[in-house]
Amino acid sequence: MTTITFRSEGNRIIGFDSQGHSGYAEEGEDIVCAAITSAIRLVESTINDVLGLAAAVKVREEDAFISLRLPGSLGQTAESTCQALLTGMMVYFTELHDEFPDNIEVLEEE
Repeated sequence: MTTITFRSEGNRIIGFDSQGHSGYAEEGEDIVCAAITSAIRLVESTINDVLGLAAAVKVREEDAFISLRLPGSLGQTAESTCQALLTGMMVYFTELHDEFPDNIEVLEEE
């Protein structure tokens, strides 16, 4: 199972951790894993490459771990955009959990 934990400070989502393989199917055929990976890559690319921010990203392939943390102080437009991206990703993963409850778990921690 993949567990995705959204991290927040107050009302601000500061990032997320994703850990584990979904186990839906064999590697290369796992649609749940592909959906999770695609969403994470889209959000990370938008934050770092499109918006030009320096979100900290850690990847450990050996235990299927990915984390992203937003920089501490962002301008109002960048902050609003990042919050919309992360909130949208949380909604998407929650809907994915509803469809595949044995393969993805979504948590929130402060």
